[in-house]
Formats: sequence, structure tokens, C-alpha cells
Amino acid sequence: MADKNDKSSEIIVRSLPTKAAEPAALGLFGLAVATLVLGAADLGLTSSAYKSLMIPWVLFFGATAQLIAGFMDFKRNNIFGATVFSVYAMTMYSIALTLFIVIFTGVDVNISHYGFGLIAILIFSIIATVASLMTNKLLFAILIAVDLAVISLIPHYLYGYPPTAAGIFLMLTSALSFYSAAAVLLNGMAGKTVLPMGKPILSTKKE
Repeated sequence: MADKNDKSSEIIVRSLPTKAAEPAALGLFGLAVATLVLGAADLGLTSSAYKSLMIPWVLFFGATAQLIAGFMDFKRNNIFGATVFSVYAMTMYSIALTLFIVIFTGVDVNISHYGFGLIAILIFSIIATVASLMTNKLLFAILIAVDLAVISLIPHYLYGYPPTAAGIFLMLTSALSFYSAAAVLLNGMAGKTVLPMGKPILSTKKE
């Protein structure tokens, strides 16, 4: 009889819904690391002879970490996080693959293709920036920094302008993302606001 009760309890426990952990901290830490590495390269703080060493950081942190966060946000029914993390993950995969092709295969890549790809990402980023007005001020600031970084990179790849401005905005993106990731993690662990992120600029409540 006791054995049947144990089995019944086990079935009940297994059927109870489990709440998925907040994935934003992972995605933001991934974005912070990748933009730090890319920004340092654009500012000339790292040797151009070792550009291939950027690939693992872009691939695992910028791409894979954000892809995991996006997938988890789809499960949590968070359309903003799911879409933004997933699209930026695909962007980072594209950057990593482009670096691999250029560095390791010796293929003469027409880099302007990369510039037009960034135009597409800029369009998405602007849409995401508008949507972020309904999240919090910190995410809005991160997306503004991303927008400015992408805007600065487009003339670099299309017309050969120096990427210095892009490096500055990527570093700003990294700093804001590190803070935001820390805020999500610490606030979630403490169950209260340890690091403020700012209230939404636009209210989603119906009048």
C-alpha cells in the first residue's frame, strides 16, 4: 500500500509545472563578452595578427549563450527576449563564420556583403529599440548603443572608414550589458532590487 502511495506521489510531483529560470543574465553576459572582444579589436587594442582568436569568444559567448537565452525565453513566452536574443545570436554566428572564411580559407570575400547584412541587422535593431521602450531603461540604453555600433560599422565595411567609433559603441554595449546581466542575476537571487534597471519608458497598460 505504501509503495502505491509513493508511486502516486511521484506521478503528481512529475506532473507539477516547473518554472524556468530567467535566461536574460546568460544572454546579456554573452553579449557583454562578445562586444568587449569585438570592440577591443576595432579600437586596435589587440593585434590584428591574431584575429582568429576572436572566433571562440564570438561563437560561444556572443552566439551560443544568446541562442540558449532566446530558446528559453520562447519557452517562457517572452517574445521580446526570445526574438532579440535569437536574432543577435544568429548575427554573432554570422560574424564568427565570416571571420573563419576570411582568415582560414583565404577566399577573396567581397566584404560589402557584410555591410549590407549589417544594414538588415540595423533595421531589426531599430525595431527592437522601439520595443525596448516597454521593457526597462537599461535595455533601451543597450539597444541604443548597439544601434550606434552597427551604424558605425556599416561605412567601415562598405567604404573602408576606420572602425574606431564602432569600437567605442561596442565597448559601451559591453559595459551596459555587464551591468544589466549583474542586475538580473542579483535582483533575481535577492528577490528585490539590488541594482536598478529603470522603469519602462512606455506603459503597456490599456487606458
